[in-house]
Amino acid sequence: MIRINKLTLARGNKRLLENAALTVHPGHRVGLIGPNGSGKSSLFALLRGEIDAEAGEVSLPPSWVIAHVAQEMPPVMAAAIEFVLDGDMELRAVERALADAEAHPGTAGEHLAELHQRYEAIAGYSARARAASLLSGLGFAATRHGEPVASFSGGWRMRLNLAQALMTRSDLLLLDEPTNHLDLDAVLWLEEWLQRYPGTLLLITHDRDFLDAVATSIVHLDGRQLRVYTGNYSQFEREHAHELAQQQAAYAKQQRQIAHLRSYIDRFRAKATKAKQAQSRIKALERMELIAAAHVDSPFSFAFPATEIHARQLVKLDRATLGYAGKAVISGVDWAILPGERIGLLGPNGAGKSTLLSAIAGELAPLAGQRLTAQELRIGYFAQHQLEQLRLEESALWHLRRLEPATREQELRDFLGGFDFRGERVSAPVAEFSGGEKARLTLALLVRQRPNLLLLDEPTNHLDIEMREALTEALQDYEGALIVVAHDRHLLRATADELWLVADGALAPFGGDLDDYRDWVRARRGRDVAARREKVTDGSAPDRRAQKRSEAAERQRLAELRKPLQHELADVEAELQALEAEKRELETLLASADAYAESNKESLITMLERQGDLSWQLARAEARWLELQGKLEQIG
Repeated sequence: MIRINKLTLARGNKRLLENAALTVHPGHRVGLIGPNGSGKSSLFALLRGEIDAEAGEVSLPPSWVIAHVAQEMPPVMAAAIEFVLDGDMELRAVERALADAEAHPGTAGEHLAELHQRYEAIAGYSARARAASLLSGLGFAATRHGEPVASFSGGWRMRLNLAQALMTRSDLLLLDEPTNHLDLDAVLWLEEWLQRYPGTLLLITHDRDFLDAVATSIVHLDGRQLRVYTGNYSQFEREHAHELAQQQAAYAKQQRQIAHLRSYIDRFRAKATKAKQAQSRIKALERMELIAAAHVDSPFSFAFPATEIHARQLVKLDRATLGYAGKAVISGVDWAILPGERIGLLGPNGAGKSTLLSAIAGELAPLAGQRLTAQELRIGYFAQHQLEQLRLEESALWHLRRLEPATREQELRDFLGGFDFRGERVSAPVAEFSGGEKARLTLALLVRQRPNLLLLDEPTNHLDIEMREALTEALQDYEGALIVVAHDRHLLRATADELWLVADGALAPFGGDLDDYRDWVRARRGRDVAARREKVTDGSAPDRRAQKRSEAAERQRLAELRKPLQHELADVEAELQALEAEKRELETLLASADAYAESNKESLITMLERQGDLSWQLARAEARWLELQGKLEQIG
């Protein structure tokens, strides 16, 4: 088991944990939660032996194999499936020993038999099938399993790192935000895989549905302590709400919050349709009423006002074909978005959800057909690449003042305070902001423009649970039209009245709710597996040769489309590696006590300035590779 006793942990001059204790029994699946910067990732680094504690003891069985997801990966030329197999180090060691023994005929038969016996014991004969299953579950097409790792973009390489960690026959699995680079289909698959994982799991994620499905206990990093709660995240919320209710100051705020949500539920129930997703949303809102009390200490408080519009339809895509580089991703789109509609978009990765939002926003012109808009339309569009449009040398206050130069500064400061930009942080340059802070500022700027059509593409990336909950609540009172793409099922359930499916090059209404979508994903996965087996077993030799030629030609065509994007990706990723290496070196210096000595005051200022500059450069580079990755994923 893992034992932590009287632990004091710090990064630089910031103390994260003080005299903390924790015991984790074998086989338990533990979710770590707490605000950004509270020490969750640092605790993982401590368990991996990468940093030392200031005081206290941390012990775990010396024989345990620890698996974690590497945060970076060089562009190696090994095939994707071989890279995943490398996760099982004993498997590779036995394979090398077998190859060596078979290359030397004089090897003792007994030794060779022992190697074959061990190979069978560690399931070596089924290892390649297991690796292929991991890749397929995480969204890799079977035709790409043999492609070199270097041919994949940054987001797909992160999936390969995750697959390699899952391939490891580990006793302890450490997962830090594993869903960040995944679409909803892959999240659902990973959820089921982790439920079957036999070892001990420590998980950091801001996805409440994922925590509810996977975690058997919650550890809350609060007040420099590790507070343990039995059960999943929903059970933690109930217990935490009860604790807060014991504080008289919080109790009144709880009651106001509950009353507000109850009035909204009553209004929505009166006009809700009988559609399954609309009924699911009622249940989600009722659940929010119960859990609101657990978040009254949240630092976030904001609303989404909408500009009134009298048009019958806001945007219409008329017989539109959407895609990139002349290649269609979705065809025959004939879709009108009406005022007040609340739509969630579902579909496999690369099916075209982001492409559709980009076209609705007017950022992507249709390859065929047309886009028609209402005269008074005001679109608020949130996508990851929009974080790059922030002026990194300017402050949050400057960005808001640019929108409203005549508004009093105190009013702007009060508004930014609702997004937890307070005091000196309001005037700090955006270059110093974390990914979550940039996302919050981008949302704040959208809110301030009072859009009557809100397009949200993965808005919860980089946001912690408190901000996600505040965003979900704010969207309840939003009276404009909403279209959202998200792998956060809580957000989808609570904000969307209807679901649409983007798949197989088409857009169509989805008649069920998110539970039905899970079934749809499973059925589709089963059909794909069956189709691959049928090709292998039933195809005649000439047909297989023709099929291989056809597949090779298609791969060549797609490779030509991918090549210029991959070249730019390689440049961006080389820049990212250099920046990240410099940032790690700088953070190591800043973590030392000597850096804060009075004699090093000037060098400390220089290092802090460089740290901000590096954060700015990293943010721009990351935004660019996200954009390039999206284009590559559309090509396939």
